[in-house]
Amino acid sequence: MDSIILLFLCLLLGYGLQYVSAFPRNAHLTLNQFVIYVSLPALALYYIPKVQINSELFYPLGIAWLGFLFSFLFFYVLGSRLGWSRKLIGCLIITAGLGNTSFIGFPVVQALFGEEGLKTAIIVDQPGSFVVMSTLGIFTASFFSKGQTETKAIAKKILLFPPFIGFFISCLLCIFKLDFPADFQSVFQKLGSTVTPIALLSVGFQIRYDKNSQHWKFLRLGLFFKLILTPAFFFFLYKIVGNGQGLTVDVSIIESAMAPMITGTILSASYGLKPKLSNMMVSVGIPLSFCTLAFWYYLIKIF
Repeated sequence: MDSIILLFLCLLLGYGLQYVSAFPRNAHLTLNQFVIYVSLPALALYYIPKVQINSELFYPLGIAWLGFLFSFLFFYVLGSRLGWSRKLIGCLIITAGLGNTSFIGFPVVQALFGEEGLKTAIIVDQPGSFVVMSTLGIFTASFFSKGQTETKAIAKKILLFPPFIGFFISCLLCIFKLDFPADFQSVFQKLGSTVTPIALLSVGFQIRYDKNSQHWKFLRLGLFFKLILTPAFFFFLYKIVGNGQGLTVDVSIIESAMAPMITGTILSASYGLKPKLSNMMVSVGIPLSFCTLAFWYYLIKIF
């Protein structure tokens, strides 16, 4: 419960700081860079070496990887047919294709399924959402931001992306079943814990509710895809087609129904992919998701 309180409190504080004259107008840019260069790599270095590799990883891993590919196909085809700009397509692919599987996902899963459910949630988030954001996310942002299609240029951005570097080092440790000394783990955990408050402050600082904004129709479509179509896709795939049962499947489907990923929003905005729409996806999507999550939880329980 305290994580959910922190979530809304930081959003409100960030929104309130807009009206504090001592706070720079572009403060969110600095906050975003801190998250990307410090918080996210630390998070990877702490969690990923602890991941246990086994056959049960398919369900939680599929949430992020298949979900992002589903988003890419949906918005790329739709946007191309309707003549949308590249930046709009890229924005919707990233913000609707990446779920908030940790900041919202962890406390929600813990509340609904207990500590045992967190084991699955971590797999959905770390080798799933986090890695997709660091690879396919940065590829998509680079591809749609300026129309760059050179493989070398995009590969360079991925390889030099700080969270990806942290992920690569963590994977090596995971493969060889190694981990950092306890003191380093404690430091990484503390640095990683700054993701939630700083990212939420940044998003709150950029919230602008403009009733006449041209983004509202795209916002509705993006949130409909993220909160309704995506979990419906995985419910059908896992429960109906795959006949999946048990805690792992249920937690995976609930994680697929989470609001858009905050750090995915930061990635999209930092590449100039419709920053206002990117932040609206989070600021509107987070409170709305609590209503849709209740529906999906009820549905998986009766099945």
